[in-house]
Amino acid sequence: MTIDIRKVTVLGTGVLGSQIAFQTAFSGFTVTAYDIDDKALAAAKERLGKLAAVYATQVPGGGDGKAERTAAGIALSSDLAQAVQDADLVIEAIPEVLSIKQDTYEQLGKLAPERTIFATNSSTLLPSDLKDFTGRPDKFLALHFANQVWHFNTAEVMGTADTDPQVYQAVVDFATKIGMVPIELHKEKAGYVLNSLLVPLLDAAMNLAAGGYADPEAVDQTWQIGTGAPAGPFRILDVIGLTTPYNILVHGDDTSKKLAQWLKENYIDKGKLGIATGEGFYKYS
Repeated sequence: MTIDIRKVTVLGTGVLGSQIAFQTAFSGFTVTAYDIDDKALAAAKERLGKLAAVYATQVPGGGDGKAERTAAGIALSSDLAQAVQDADLVIEAIPEVLSIKQDTYEQLGKLAPERTIFATNSSTLLPSDLKDFTGRPDKFLALHFANQVWHFNTAEVMGTADTDPQVYQAVVDFATKIGMVPIELHKEKAGYVLNSLLVPLLDAAMNLAAGGYADPEAVDQTWQIGTGAPAGPFRILDVIGLTTPYNILVHGDDTSKKLAQWLKENYIDKGKLGIATGEGFYKYS
């Protein structure tokens, strides 16, 4: 069986979904980006325009109008059936709510062609939480990207016991073709590789600041000097955006919920969501 991935649909046009769509289109694939309504698509168009400016100045080959043409060439749709009707691969990057994802996959399974591969970008849910809702567990797996995909270009590939090995390999090959470094996981692991390492660091950093032990700047300075890392945990949190860790923490144990409340009261409620809003733990021009 030859699996040829040329047409890709990305579900969800938030921070990461828009990046996945742009990087895929920039790499020469035909891309459709789906979101729930015209308001969401208007925001997506704005994000894609900002990404074009980033790619034009920071990504090799993005000049001479290529970045702008990439943004203009991404089809936007709020009609799920239309968005996936000819997709070879659907990458799902919708909110981290299990019921929403399950419902979406039930719809997808009925609307997408039989050949279409489904990949979830979920950072907290296992593919096995979703596979039975897809109608095609053999063509379903996880493909997890890191924020700022043009720079932090890992793509973690994680299947279930039901994933067809040829489908798995086709997605690994696709990740390579869009400029990612595929990280192959041999079995399911909550957090994959990256978040299994990163989340404990970020949680420890927030506990230090929330507990009044040290300011975010001091925590970052310690980490950078002590390890040689280019950025500390609070800079990383600003890149990720504070709503993502909040949404994860609020569903955790009592300690996690206290951290979520600290984030909410001191940052999120004040509009300090990270780089995207110009301020998080740090201010950005």
